[in-house]
Amino acid sequence: MTERWVLERYFGRQFLLWFLVFLGALAGIVFLFEVAELMRRASGHDNIGFHLILRMGFYKLPETVERILAFVVLFAGLFTFWRLTRSQELIVARSVGISAWQFMRPAFLITLTFAVLNVAIINPIGAGMNARFKTLETRYFERAPTFELTGAGLWLRQSDKDRRYLLHADHAKMSPLVMSPVTVFLYDREENYLGRVDAPQARLEEGAWVFEDVWVNMDQLQAEHVDDWRLPTTLTSGKIQESMAAPNTISIWEMPRFIRALKTIGLPQTRHRLAFQSLLSQPLLLCSMVFFAAAFALRMNRRGGVTAMIVGGIVIGSFVYTMNNVVNALGINQTLPVPLAAWAIPIVAFALSNAALLFMEEG
Repeated sequence: MTERWVLERYFGRQFLLWFLVFLGALAGIVFLFEVAELMRRASGHDNIGFHLILRMGFYKLPETVERILAFVVLFAGLFTFWRLTRSQELIVARSVGISAWQFMRPAFLITLTFAVLNVAIINPIGAGMNARFKTLETRYFERAPTFELTGAGLWLRQSDKDRRYLLHADHAKMSPLVMSPVTVFLYDREENYLGRVDAPQARLEEGAWVFEDVWVNMDQLQAEHVDDWRLPTTLTSGKIQESMAAPNTISIWEMPRFIRALKTIGLPQTRHRLAFQSLLSQPLLLCSMVFFAAAFALRMNRRGGVTAMIVGGIVIGSFVYTMNNVVNALGINQTLPVPLAAWAIPIVAFALSNAALLFMEEG
């Protein structure tokens, strides 16, 4: 028992080492590509320095790395088991009765622990960093209207060459977008308060917000009633759904509250519900990559073929990643129920990886 515990600790250290190596290497490559893309976008902006680009690339890094975690786990497992096979250590362990389930258990436990920590701790940190990236992106690149959803309703900020506007509504419905009741606070470019506009509702039409039965109070004078009032805007309903707090900028701990707030004011919650369920299913998906890696290791042990192992790993990882994106897209389009869209591929991948390992072990 003691000898097997020592052996499992050794296998676990090997997997952890290569997991950190692959994670660091891929994160470095991703960071370089992010910086290169930001430099391209900043080429026409004289007010954006290289230090700001590096900071934005760093803020964007957690979101991108999270998308490739399945590849990190898969290739860390493949490389670990390949090295153990090449050095005859795995073959010797197998010859003394160590089963596939035992030699892959340390990698499984490490992956499960990391996946849980990623969802519970790393994801909230990454969401905060991505929110900072979105703020800087809006300030220096897009200068688009921004939304903020709180328990007190929907807030919208937009500006033109002379004024800034802050819109607030308690409720909203889509297709067409109608917000009610609506208050618009007006400021000059120096953020000096100019006045406010109140209306029972505002309707988004092409190129403008349209207010009816409006009370206008400017310069703290007596309020004036007008039948309609228009506020030019570049917004569309699609832009609103995209620019409203993105799921990857919200901590998993804040996601349920945010979804309830969306439901309260009448905005779609599908993207955020799917993101929440996908985070919960992520540990299952990552653990399935360990089983796939162990199954490939047994095949390589019996039949050889490092090239086949690498190609097979790339094919499996790409297939799972692509199918997960496809099923998620069906969930966003409401073709599939959100829980099914979030959990289908992780469950199928976990079942198939277990079946593959069982076949290679017993077959």
